[in-house]
Amino acid sequence: MSESKVPQIVAVGELLWDLLPDGARLGGAPANFAVFCARLDNRSVLVSSLGNDDYGDSARSMLVQPNLDLTQLQMSDTYPTGTVDVTFSANNQPSYVISRGVAWDFIQLTPGLLATVGAADAICFETLPQRHEVSRSTIRSLVDAAHPECVRVCDINIRMPDCSAEVVHWSVAHADIIKLSDEELPLTFSFLGGLGVPTQQLTPETASRALLENFPGCKLVATTLGAEGSMVTTREGTFRHPGFPVKLVDTVGAGDAFTAGLLHAYLRGASPQVMAKIGNLCGSYVAGQQGATPALSAQLIVSIRALLGTQEQPPSGGSE
Repeated sequence: MSESKVPQIVAVGELLWDLLPDGARLGGAPANFAVFCARLDNRSVLVSSLGNDDYGDSARSMLVQPNLDLTQLQMSDTYPTGTVDVTFSANNQPSYVISRGVAWDFIQLTPGLLATVGAADAICFETLPQRHEVSRSTIRSLVDAAHPECVRVCDINIRMPDCSAEVVHWSVAHADIIKLSDEELPLTFSFLGGLGVPTQQLTPETASRALLENFPGCKLVATTLGAEGSMVTTREGTFRHPGFPVKLVDTVGAGDAFTAGLLHAYLRGASPQVMAKIGNLCGSYVAGQQGATPALSAQLIVSIRALLGTQEQPPSGGSE
């Protein structure tokens, strides 16, 4: 990609309100990812659907910001805006109860969506928003319609019972980049039939190699390792980064920030080591802040630009 070209990144999937112990907060992995991509100064397009209700109106108004295109954000008169009841364990890990029959289950395929994806440099999709046949069909049509050079990113986001073996298999089979967490490895590989890796030998390393060997279209597997950082695996090797120390506030959105940082670096030709480091910088930054999409600090932007070897001005979208 030309260094002067600003990448266009499409994020498709759920847009919802996380109903946290301290109140409602706008979220959904694609929305968190899209906002972070925009704040890194990419052109970011959010594809989802909101209900014609108070939650939907609030979401749309809150999302208005530089670099984030909301023209493909649909409004439903039939289905409500999605919500999720979020609770936290003793070690601050979130658990979710996700409402069903909501607007993001019914994302419609439109000519505008197809044109948008046709011009995209990357499209990020998940397993979760494929739980309903309407959004599943739309997502798959968009992934198929993207031009061959478009980077297809699959963020494995398993929330039972809203997943199936067929969805996981289709998703990884259509991805250039597969992103998952170490906690998701056992269930992911169960859905995939093990891929020849015995359960007792399943590690982030063996899992990444198996994904690359069994899905020839995949170029890179990124695995988040919680407090241990992350691992990026390509056919050339495996690259670990230990992560950054952070005073944990909450982990909601940290994985989405990691994916945004990793893709930001990937689209600019960074090495796997730099991709892992930038992904960890972004993920740890969010984990140390309140909310899934905090404004980006000047220090974070300077660190990312230094790693990429650029001297551009700080982005206009949400730095402080």
